[in-house]
Amino acid sequence: MSLIRLNHIKKTFYLERVEVVAVKKISLSINGGELVSIVGQSGSGKTTLLHVIGCLSTPTEGEYFLDGVNVSHLNDTALSHIRNQKIGFVFQSFNLLSKTSALHNVELPLIYANVPAKERRERAYEALEDLGLKHRVDHFPTQLSGGEQQRVAIARALVSHPAIILADEPTGNLDSKSGEQILEILKELNDKGKTVIIVTHNESIADKTNRIIHLKDGEVVEN
Repeated sequence: MSLIRLNHIKKTFYLERVEVVAVKKISLSINGGELVSIVGQSGSGKTTLLHVIGCLSTPTEGEYFLDGVNVSHLNDTALSHIRNQKIGFVFQSFNLLSKTSALHNVELPLIYANVPAKERRERAYEALEDLGLKHRVDHFPTQLSGGEQQRVAIARALVSHPAIILADEPTGNLDSKSGEQILEILKELNDKGKTVIIVTHNESIADKTNRIIHLKDGEVVEN
């Protein structure tokens, strides 16, 4: 059974009463343990599709099965629970809280999951240590390089032990060396069994994944 299965997914928005179809009747499957990239130019629908896959947004039409469960029309509380249990997010802009330490940033998903303070601190510390940031646990984001901030973001994504990592342009704000290091980390996570999906407009990044899904104007043109 596919870990992720989309059946005729459509997603529309309304901007000043004008309907915008961001994703058009997409059907695709992704198996557990795959390393996949979703590629397309700005406006192709790739981030919207990632948001549907990540249960940040529900489809306007169609069905989405995540690990065998139809999550297409679940309420926000149910979707939040699924995100916290199954999915880790890595964003281009890092999305770290600027006035709190790396350790506390990584703890946040565990706070929402009501994990006891001692356990969540231990797990957050371990996640940062695994990513080579043992010496940076008490530093604030402004005291870290872009590459270090993205590693903190990856540690935060991993601390809940999700099966799926969704990365939206994870190297977009990094220099080439730091970007390569982040890609290597994502590939290593995939080698350890994580399903990793990377959204990018960069073909050279996509070429480093095992499968490329090309989007254009909200539709899959190559899979």
